[in-house]
Amino acid sequence: MYHRFALRRAGMVAVILLASLALGLSVRSGVQGQSSPQPSPLPWIQPSPYPDRVILNWSGDPATTQSITWRTDTSVTRAFAQIVPAGGNPDFAQNAQTVDALTTRLQTDQGIAHYHSVTFRHLKPNTLYAYRVGDGTHWSEWFHFRTASDRPQPFTFLFLGDVQNDIRNACLRVVRQAFLSHPDIRFVVHAGDLVNHGESDAEWAEWFAMMGWMGASVPSILTPGNHDYPRDAEGNRTLTPHWRAQFTLPENGIPPLKETNYYVDFQGVRIISLNTMEHEQWQARWLEHVLENNPNRWTIVTFHFPIFSSAQGRDNPQLRALWKPIFDRYRVDLVLSGHDHTYARSVPQPSGTVYVNSVTGPKMYRLNQQPWMRRWAQDTQCYHIVHVNGDRLRFESYTAAGKLFDAFELRKRRAQVNQVIDLIPGGK
Repeated sequence: MYHRFALRRAGMVAVILLASLALGLSVRSGVQGQSSPQPSPLPWIQPSPYPDRVILNWSGDPATTQSITWRTDTSVTRAFAQIVPAGGNPDFAQNAQTVDALTTRLQTDQGIAHYHSVTFRHLKPNTLYAYRVGDGTHWSEWFHFRTASDRPQPFTFLFLGDVQNDIRNACLRVVRQAFLSHPDIRFVVHAGDLVNHGESDAEWAEWFAMMGWMGASVPSILTPGNHDYPRDAEGNRTLTPHWRAQFTLPENGIPPLKETNYYVDFQGVRIISLNTMEHEQWQARWLEHVLENNPNRWTIVTFHFPIFSSAQGRDNPQLRALWKPIFDRYRVDLVLSGHDHTYARSVPQPSGTVYVNSVTGPKMYRLNQQPWMRRWAQDTQCYHIVHVNGDRLRFESYTAAGKLFDAFELRKRRAQVNQVIDLIPGGK
């Protein structure tokens, strides 16, 4: 259980790869659907007065707000964040503004911790800021983030499939490779199953180790998976209490699914998170409204269970029947999912929509090759870079070693569905 309580408000309001495409090359095997054991508790997972697990999210307009969440031990009962436009001289912080945090008490399997959150407001668009968090004595280092532009501008983001298992050992290298190869990443989209056991604080420690300073500098857009919904004593699945304690996400979705069903608008793109664990029909009605009242040029939807399954023995016909007609009607551009622990990219749909399933962690399933697939891979840890520039969206898929193995481009056409252009490596 967790409890949020406001400690004070001041100033601003604190709310705060190349696998079996057609070549059949395997990168990894031997973990077919197995559930890995929980990692052994390590000393570094324990909280202290010093901030850790610092993460950026958006709960409001990315051009004028920024939300930050972090963890300490329970000795910290009053926490703050400081912010200032980033400068080049060493005394840049002299004019920093201090904002009081909201504090959450979280009981975990490793003990009790405090999570603190702040939402900076009234920021300037497209501006580099420096910030730090702490209690006035125990401070984090200074981090940088940049606000979004308040108008459509070219940008790049990172998409990750399930990480879930063996995160510190097998997934950290993938995220590092992505940021080393593409330092212009503006945010990260996570397609669920962030950990294997949603109640395990040791696994969340590994996830935050994977994100590291990158998670404190580049915002994350997250959607939950089934492993983020652990079972209770009666066998019922409920969202892990870690989720809302350690993330500060929008609450513009349906009321029962706060911070799991929502949308964010970023520089001409609407990114929508749907929760495939509950209230799917209610979300369908909400989705109709969000798509009907969408001023953005591009629309991307992310959720965990794919409506086109790519693993053997899996299918989600009810979800497909419920949501796909809405995607078709409003010509959603791109749908990003996980869960099937394979890579697959769809043939162009009559609506122009492209569906992508991905896996970033080491847990792999057998691929079920089907006619809906244009490109596919199995036994391949991967990450994806998405470039948006005016009427063009380019999607690139890389192996964990940074090798490009699939790419395509969507092009907007007046009064027509998107043109989908294959950009297979070595082709044109």
